[in-house]
Amino acid sequence: MDSIEKGLAGLFQSHFAQAPKTILPIQSHGSARKLYRLSTGSRSVIGAFGPDARENAAFIAFSRHFRSASLPVPEIYAHDAERGLYLEEDLGDITLFEFLSQNRDRDKIGKEAIELYRRAVEQLPRFQILAHKGFDYGLCHPRSSFDRQSMMWDLNYFKYYFLRLAKISFNEQALEDDFQRFADFLLRAPSEYFLYRDFQSRNIMVRDGRPWFIDYQGGRRGALQYDIASLLFDAKADLPLELRQELLELYLQAAAKLASIDRRRFLDHYPGFVYIRIMQALGAYGLRGFYERKSLFLQSIPYAIRNLEQLLRSTELAVELPELMGVFRKLVASSALRKFGDASLKLTVRVQSFSYKNGVPTNEKGHGGGYVFDCRALPNPGRFERFSKIDGRHSEVIAFLEKEPEVGRFLSHVYGLVDQAVENYRSRNFTDLQVAFGCTGGQHRSIYCAESLARHVREKFPVDVEIRHLEAERNEGSAPT
Repeated sequence: MDSIEKGLAGLFQSHFAQAPKTILPIQSHGSARKLYRLSTGSRSVIGAFGPDARENAAFIAFSRHFRSASLPVPEIYAHDAERGLYLEEDLGDITLFEFLSQNRDRDKIGKEAIELYRRAVEQLPRFQILAHKGFDYGLCHPRSSFDRQSMMWDLNYFKYYFLRLAKISFNEQALEDDFQRFADFLLRAPSEYFLYRDFQSRNIMVRDGRPWFIDYQGGRRGALQYDIASLLFDAKADLPLELRQELLELYLQAAAKLASIDRRRFLDHYPGFVYIRIMQALGAYGLRGFYERKSLFLQSIPYAIRNLEQLLRSTELAVELPELMGVFRKLVASSALRKFGDASLKLTVRVQSFSYKNGVPTNEKGHGGGYVFDCRALPNPGRFERFSKIDGRHSEVIAFLEKEPEVGRFLSHVYGLVDQAVENYRSRNFTDLQVAFGCTGGQHRSIYCAESLARHVREKFPVDVEIRHLEAERNEGSAPT
């Protein structure tokens, strides 16, 4: 028995008036703390040694404050500040991440896991808003708030431990200028709340069907957006986009019951906090994975890169950050960063139809790869009056084009090219492929071909397919499908 185990055994004996029968180490991947499970057979507690006295003091004080607010965190039984030892309630071995992994089949997440996420999201505002009252921010370390200095530490952590070690090129002065503008933007968000700092699935335990919360010792004053972004964009948890949106809405509803929330202002800043959280996580993966050679951390990189890709596709920041956005596009375009571990990211094939009269659609999302097919060499239903008010989704237009052998030959070549790209992109963990079909008016041939390809890809591959008819949207205001 080493000195830490002896110290924890003595603390256990002193508090519970009996000696533990077993002391077993618990693996801790990303922390300098050492954890043990001490048991008498009828009683089990977690013993911890933390080399950082300020971190220990924060965890113990925060735990007691949160319990006084009836929040589900571990009870602190005893501590020895001089030796950096403490005993806390044993919440079991199952984290929300592990529960999620055990209750999902490919993209389908079990109802029990979704319900645990909902409960966790509903609890979060209680930490941030209710427990903020009477909280002693003087115990926070290394900063009492998520201020400019904290942000710059995270941004430079990302720059030096991830970008440098991943050999991503950038203009350092331009990136530093963007970092300053980015921090200015984030600091405009209201920040009079408790910021948990590491609110993610591995720091939520599951006991008796309920979420319990740990590892909040890095908490400080800050904005609401950061913690919900941490949970929903937790890289390897890989939550579906629809569930992320549902949980974000649930969070906003729960927070609005406890404080007055400016929804528009919250959502304006939210993508920025998602970005900085992903950057902080990538910095950690770089430090632990690239520098310390801990392969476990490298496995999360492909999922974080895919999260960046989805953000670039779906959000806009209310601040211009040209160098930083350029860096993100380089990360998204990197095949090497998508191949760590056993990641298997789902490909989205985006199929579009368009009119050449309004120009070829640009591809500013994803990797910039894909195809544009010119349908103007095919027989044109638009020459006949009876087809003038219907488009390529209508049965009469479909029947007309299906009778033309040139159309079948054209699509067979398209299928061959696209099938090859889909197979290759899936093998390389690429997550976006765009295919566009154009004709003169964007009404008949291009829509028919786009619909045909979308159906073919859906039937042949386990991928997501999005389809848009750009000219129809322009003329009719139709929504993407």
